[in-house]
Amino acid sequence: MTNAPRVLVIDDEPQIRRLLRTTLARASYEVIEFGSAGDALDSLSTVEPDVVLLDLGLPDRDGMELVPIIRKRTNATLLIVSAREATEQKVTALDLGADDYVTKPFDTDELLARVRAALRHRMTAQGAQSTVTSGDVEIDLVNRRIFKAGKEIHLTPKEYGVVAELAKFPGRVITHDHLLRSLWANDYDRHIEYLRVVIRNVRQKIESDVLRPRIVVNELGVGYRLMGADG
Repeated sequence: MTNAPRVLVIDDEPQIRRLLRTTLARASYEVIEFGSAGDALDSLSTVEPDVVLLDLGLPDRDGMELVPIIRKRTNATLLIVSAREATEQKVTALDLGADDYVTKPFDTDELLARVRAALRHRMTAQGAQSTVTSGDVEIDLVNRRIFKAGKEIHLTPKEYGVVAELAKFPGRVITHDHLLRSLWANDYDRHIEYLRVVIRNVRQKIESDVLRPRIVVNELGVGYRLMGADG
């Protein structure tokens, strides 16, 4: 699925990574995995994960040291998946910024439920709704799915990213600059024409009348607005 939430798995045990990869893939998540802290940290700017599953017993660095680093570099939901059972370890990880703590060995269904719950909680904390409706379009921000008149619409990652950013603040104008900075990591890619092409493609997929958009509307010279349910 194009819009699948992206999960970054950081664990040095191949069998655990294999189990997580299989479990998450079956639940329609996109999985990227690393076995060391160094490789994982180097990837953060390009991977742009929605969820990070972090083991604490890494070969090149204690995973606990990574928690505040990951928290500063990304807004991803962060779950610790570790064999360390001590209460003080759990408290420290949560105090440093982890969203949840799952102890190994874990039940895969419980892990998936924890991931979904953590995603919902983080969106709520950021002031975003988990589901946003505009006209006959419904945007499921937790599962990264978009429906028009009950039928799922498939968007590219950039197209979904723009819609999701607008959906975090329905009814409000989101500036061109904000959208460009949110969706294009590199300065040299932040051209307004790129954004206009993405918006045009989005409208072709979700608007009933592309020439008279009612869902993603333009605020001339400023940005774009996702109209609310009553818009």
